[in-house]
Amino acid sequence: MNVKSQYFVMLFKSVSYALKAEKILKQEELPHKLIPVPKHISSDCGICLRFEPAIQSKIVAALANKVEIEEIRELAN
Repeated sequence: MNVKSQYFVMLFKSVSYALKAEKILKQEELPHKLIPVPKHISSDCGICLRFEPAIQSKIVAALANKVEIEEIRELAN
């Protein structure tokens, strides 16, 4: 049985926003991972945050009014 796991990626306008978001999420002890932006989303070089769907609201709340988020996309492995 092949089960695909789902996750979200959060995209930012610049790498500096992604790094700032990572710092905030580490302080809040919210699990996440910085990854390269998947090629099918953007051909630009860049990084995004990957996280589990169950904590999306916590991550968005932690970053509210602190970091400008461009987009959140749901993806599957």
